[in-house]
Amino acid sequence: MRHPIVMAAAALMAAASAMPAQAREIVVHMKNQGAEGAMVFEPSFVKAAPGDVIRFKPTDPSHNAETISTMLPAGASPMKGMMNKEAVLTVAKPGLYGIKCMPHYSMGMVALIQVGKPAAPDIAAARAVKLPPFAAKRMIVLLNKAR
Repeated sequence: MRHPIVMAAAALMAAASAMPAQAREIVVHMKNQGAEGAMVFEPSFVKAAPGDVIRFKPTDPSHNAETISTMLPAGASPMKGMMNKEAVLTVAKPGLYGIKCMPHYSMGMVALIQVGKPAAPDIAAARAVKLPPFAAKRMIVLLNKAR
């Protein structure tokens, strides 16, 4: 006869492995000045899994976070945060989520959230999205990180 503690431990391990992975919470700061220059999200590139929660914190004033309507996975819900308020995006669909700060979009304040492994057509479609020149320059750097 097996020891009851060993049997209980085995049952607990089996139950734990059957549970889905817990969603992560990822914080992105909205800043006037950061490692990548003026008007930035930090980090500006995030790898996430479906179900993860991305919190955009207004570290400095006069920022918002919202999705770029032409850079979202099919069926994903758009998000538009209020000025100077935390914005929350729960990423449900795999793909690429483009993010912008509307007041500083033309100054290149963009971010990219990669959920899961993007398909080559998704990356190509994201590269084809028309953005303001400085935002496009920063987004190309972020898209080069998507794999």
